[in-house]
Amino acid sequence: MYESYFKLTKKPFDLLPNPDFMYLSKSHKRALTYLNYGIKERSGFILLTGEVGSGKTTIIRDLIKKNHERVLLGKIFNTRVNSEQLISMINDDFGLPVHGKDKIELLRDLNVFLIEQYAKGNQPTLVIDEAQNLSASLLEEVRLLSNLETDHAKLMQIILVGQPELRKTLARTELLQLRQRISINCHLQPLSRQEVEEYIHHRLDVAGDRAAVIFETEALDNIFTYSRGIPRLINIICDFLMLSAAAEGLKKLDGQMVHEIIGDLDFENQYWKTTIAETDKAQLMVRAPETVRKRVNWLQCWSISDRGWNPWKRNPPGSIPTW
Repeated sequence: MYESYFKLTKKPFDLLPNPDFMYLSKSHKRALTYLNYGIKERSGFILLTGEVGSGKTTIIRDLIKKNHERVLLGKIFNTRVNSEQLISMINDDFGLPVHGKDKIELLRDLNVFLIEQYAKGNQPTLVIDEAQNLSASLLEEVRLLSNLETDHAKLMQIILVGQPELRKTLARTELLQLRQRISINCHLQPLSRQEVEEYIHHRLDVAGDRAAVIFETEALDNIFTYSRGIPRLINIICDFLMLSAAAEGLKKLDGQMVHEIIGDLDFENQYWKTTIAETDKAQLMVRAPETVRKRVNWLQCWSISDRGWNPWKRNPPGSIPTW
């Protein structure tokens, strides 16, 4: 809609998980390295977690796009299913017939398929996205699938991808055996302030022109503050910013425009559902001097880390804050 105004070849801040736009932050690069290593080394279970919108699906799609030699990738994206439906979906994605077959037949067919692929030198790998929706009993079913093996190797590698709640489920006592089989474990962290700036410029570059629009320093500060470094939320803010800029005939975005967009979107309530106190902190963050901002950052790290996630990673609880 605004691509022609900025002379871009494609929309830079689309919400679709397009691997062509993938920006490798330090955390994303590490996760991708672990995933590639795990597949090449035929490791056991691989676990990848991250907050909503952190880029998990984009990484998986990039992994699929790279098409590792002799790796047959099966993908499950709908995890609100029962045991038999899950096995049926796995078989179907590997190209096996599933119509009219019960669970025993499905498991037998899958076992025969995996043995055939092993004999051919192929490596079937199953990616289960949105795995936080799987119950403990279904995760145990997934573990049992990993028991399909020869005397020398596992017949299928399994990659579990999900939100942080998945780790809470895996921590349950009855899933000890599954936890012990996870050989590679990585979590996507939010982008830092510097990475947010690089991320925005990277997407503009891929879309056709890195200099199509200028983000002033205050605008970048505010985008980082409100998005908390989550790529999907950065895209939402920047998409509306560029739409507004095109409507007003602008090619430079300042901090005030970010404030206005945040207000129009009711951003804090819509995407974070924060308390009034937390919203006040967010407003203070973008208006206060740098020393005050750092103190607010530190205080938010303490309050949010109690809920299991530290978005800024400034200082761990119990450490002395640096400012």
